[in-house]
Amino acid sequence: MTTYGWTVPGYTHVRELGAGGGGRVVLAVHGATGTPVAVKYLGERLREDPAFLAEFRAEARLLGGLESPYVVRLYEYVEAPGGAAIAMELVDGISLRAVLRESGRTGPEAALAVLKGSLLGLAAAHRTGVVHRDYKPENVLVAADGSSKLVDFGIAARRGTTPGVAGTPAYMAPEQWQGRPASPAADVYAATATFFECLTGRKPFPGQNFAELAVQHVEAPVPEDEAPETVRPLIRRGMAKAPEQRPGDAEEFVAELEQLALAAYGPDWEERGQRRLAAAAALLPLLFPSSGGAASGTTAVATTSLG
Repeated sequence: MTTYGWTVPGYTHVRELGAGGGGRVVLAVHGATGTPVAVKYLGERLREDPAFLAEFRAEARLLGGLESPYVVRLYEYVEAPGGAAIAMELVDGISLRAVLRESGRTGPEAALAVLKGSLLGLAAAHRTGVVHRDYKPENVLVAADGSSKLVDFGIAARRGTTPGVAGTPAYMAPEQWQGRPASPAADVYAATATFFECLTGRKPFPGQNFAELAVQHVEAPVPEDEAPETVRPLIRRGMAKAPEQRPGDAEEFVAELEQLALAAYGPDWEERGQRRLAAAAALLPLLFPSSGGAASGTTAVATTSLG
């Protein structure tokens, strides 16, 4: 394995899982307990930037306050003169982005299962007053059993604050483009845009640059007709242009989703959806951290694009 400078005391590195714009993630073992973990190191250049270091600390604080089976769990945050790192739960899974690249689309029940898991993770954040602001397929991990977890709170913000225009353009709500205060409704929008992509194999809007995407997200009608008719009401609600026309938070949207899914697909919809996700993930065995192969992009290393 490549040798790096500073490493978190008390952990033995096994191998690198991936690298992104903010640093790298390493598979490690906690010496005292033998627990496998993922250690996310802040990149050296970014660590020298006080603003980025403050964001990294803030991500650790946010993760530390979240207790949910649908969010990757934080074990500890370590900062020293030689570096800064977050030790967190190792999810033996692959990104939803990898699943979509392989399968193109997931089918309605699997898309509903992903959306429900993500909404429950977002709901846990919303209950603590936190808005994720960068929900996208790269930030969802699908485990071998088809369950999913939310990762990467790197640009999360407190509800009601005005942190500026940031996010990933393909999934940003209209109010995010306008720099309005952070709200759970923006997370609901991004989760619904990803739901649309799971259903159709493409992002809701085809803009090739910031300007085109800004206009499309703010003004263009949602192309709900491309999705199966049974789930269009969720797309209409979740991607409404005005935040007040969307569900107030992720928890409220889960209730709407479950009611629709039960009526459309019967009581076993979630089990079938997770089986479908598990089968899709199984087509990419070398991307699982447990495989020992190249696992780039599987654990909280997605790069955020700023609007």
